[in-house]
Amino acid sequence: MIIKKKTKTKSSSSKKVKDSLKGKTTKKKLSKKRKPKTSVAEKRVAKKSAGHRSSRNNSKRIIDPEAMLEAKRYDNPVASRTLLLNTIKENGMMTLSSVYETLQVPEQQQEGVSRRLAAMVRDGQLVQNRRGGYLPVDEKRLIRGHVIAHAEGYGFLVPDEGGDDLFLSAKQMRGVLHGDHVVATVSGVDRRGRLEGSVISVIERANHTLIGRLFIEDGISYVVPDNTRITQNILIPADMRGAASSGQIVKVEITSQPTKRREAVAKVVDVLGDHMAPGMEIEIAIHNHGIPYEFPEEAVSQAEKLGDKVKQNDKKGRLDLRGLPLVTIDGEDARDFDDAVHCEPHGKGWQLTVAIADVAHYVDIASPLDEAGFERATSVYFPGRVVPMLPESLSNGLCSINPDVDRLCMACQMYINNHGEIESFEFREAVMRSHARLTYTKVAQALEADGTGKIPADIYPHISNLNDLYQALAAARVKRGTIEFDTTETIIDFTDDKRIRNIRPSVRNEAHKIIEECMIAANVCAAKYIAKSKYPCLYRVHEDPTDEKVEDLRSFLADLDLKLGAPSRKISSNDFAELSEQIKGRDDYHMIQNLMLRSMKQAIYKAENTGHFGLALTHYAHFTSPIRRYPDLLVHRALKHIIHRRKRTDYMYSQERMVLMGEHCSNNERRANEATRDAEFALKCEYMLDKIGQSYDAHITGVVPFGLFVELKEHYVEGLIHVTTLPKDYYVFDPKAHLLIGENRGIQFGLNDNVRIRVTRVDIDDRKIDFELISQH
Repeated sequence: MIIKKKTKTKSSSSKKVKDSLKGKTTKKKLSKKRKPKTSVAEKRVAKKSAGHRSSRNNSKRIIDPEAMLEAKRYDNPVASRTLLLNTIKENGMMTLSSVYETLQVPEQQQEGVSRRLAAMVRDGQLVQNRRGGYLPVDEKRLIRGHVIAHAEGYGFLVPDEGGDDLFLSAKQMRGVLHGDHVVATVSGVDRRGRLEGSVISVIERANHTLIGRLFIEDGISYVVPDNTRITQNILIPADMRGAASSGQIVKVEITSQPTKRREAVAKVVDVLGDHMAPGMEIEIAIHNHGIPYEFPEEAVSQAEKLGDKVKQNDKKGRLDLRGLPLVTIDGEDARDFDDAVHCEPHGKGWQLTVAIADVAHYVDIASPLDEAGFERATSVYFPGRVVPMLPESLSNGLCSINPDVDRLCMACQMYINNHGEIESFEFREAVMRSHARLTYTKVAQALEADGTGKIPADIYPHISNLNDLYQALAAARVKRGTIEFDTTETIIDFTDDKRIRNIRPSVRNEAHKIIEECMIAANVCAAKYIAKSKYPCLYRVHEDPTDEKVEDLRSFLADLDLKLGAPSRKISSNDFAELSEQIKGRDDYHMIQNLMLRSMKQAIYKAENTGHFGLALTHYAHFTSPIRRYPDLLVHRALKHIIHRRKRTDYMYSQERMVLMGEHCSNNERRANEATRDAEFALKCEYMLDKIGQSYDAHITGVVPFGLFVELKEHYVEGLIHVTTLPKDYYVFDPKAHLLIGENRGIQFGLNDNVRIRVTRVDIDDRKIDFELISQH
């Protein structure tokens, strides 16, 4: 559910919005009025302020500077944040009772004042000492920020307002956990010249549930968190252990947060299973990252009521594309099919039709399905398992373009000339029928064999047309300066009992590229159509790299006699594309490519269209996967509003709301990527357990002061060669050249160097694989 922000007062804290978002406002005491009347409010202020904002026994009257605004908002207003803050600043440390006494707070308003003070502590306006006293935050001395913990026990405070991080010693970290929002003060400078911090109070706790392994020793139960950034053990009282056994993976709910004097206490709320049980790595990743994996009953019920067939009434008024031989082209193991394509010659070019499942027809705004989909924002694809954005009865059923059944769709019909340029396009609501379920492998093989293969003879001519169109689109792609990278993704194959059989590279053939270009073309049309209408929507934005990142890359390239664009002008996509083409065939190609990737920003969802740097496009949005991405669903809703020529005043979303939705979808996309990455590495750790002592060829993928990260060429598994295991020397780290250099013997280790290693240790709990160097070649 999206909650609109309240209007901010002139002098009140900008954090006040959080009160309503976190449900901390007193519902009964501070009920918001729908139609405030100023004149009535002014009379009310005079009457209600007398009891608690002026002393009955003191001639000095305490005036709340925001009394009128508080009265406009609430039927029963209490002291504003400004009055409370000023009072505490004037009197020094104050307890709750002294605040009541000073402001003469009536009994019926005391709960509201107490809640407001708690919110001010949470938002960092006040701090609360161990005795419960409230103190104002001295902005000159105290710093608000989030705790970033390190696996070694120490941590850092990242200030909310920017600036240098504060180093937090292991002693300071005892009372906080990774992610906590705290107030700290600068306590000194350590031997390395870092500012040291001292935690004063915790504003907001970040961890309420944790995943970890339960241990029972000498009658004492505790959980070791799976998150290596949380180094404190969590105590579990005997009566809060439930049915969990020692060694099992459990989910716990923290009942008492840690302090500097005692550890955190929690109760077991769920037993995920035995340590290293098949599929446990994915279960842990899902819970660690808070990915919703169960749908509310209301959402499941709504999806099931839709049935598995398109209703006849829903087909009315739509463009009938059932006679057009649209086909789906996906991977062999795909289960949901959300796009179909068709291509035929048209004049001096082609007509391309991209049909996308009409998810928006079934998922109404603010319905249980919609709220469940927005909460997730994306499907999460783990090795061998998918956590869908929408219930499977919808994503794999009514909204999946299965062959030989009617399906509702949103169709984009484009006319593309022989230069690969889109001359015109049209969006229509349609009904379609897929004529074949093809795979990338079958299509690629048919193209190589010029039609012979497992594709129906009546379908192949349209596949050939798609290939001809692709050649034109690919040429246009190169011309505009799209950046091409050659990266390797891996596929994990499992045995029947969910153990890893092998790890292999994902092969990208011509069929993958054909579909990618068709989807990009449709996405561009959607972005341009919506941008022209000026309706708020989400765009897929890839911003330009920062000047600092570009200069760092140029500095590195200069040592290799390479250039990246002209320093006198702004960097462009074409500059990166030219460099990428220039380095092909070099021994250090992958090293340079990795540094180019690191210099660029991640693509995100934004309500403002600022273009896509990597694709060299001025307009880009996600239109083609509404089954698995919520931003695509928003794009479909915008297109429908425009197609039906509905009133602008009836549009569903404001620009402000769309900004918040973009942030939410971007954050959840990152969460999904991190969860997938964690699960994959845990699986790879398990795969390497029986390979300790074996030797492999590898190449260096990362250089850091404490050693070398290398990837095995055979298994695509990454591990660390610690600097202490390298040939004896004193090694100096060169961050610009990405080198470890031995001062005495002159030995150098750099990115992409080939090495021979031996597997020495695999720690599946800490997700660490250690190698030792055998030779460098």
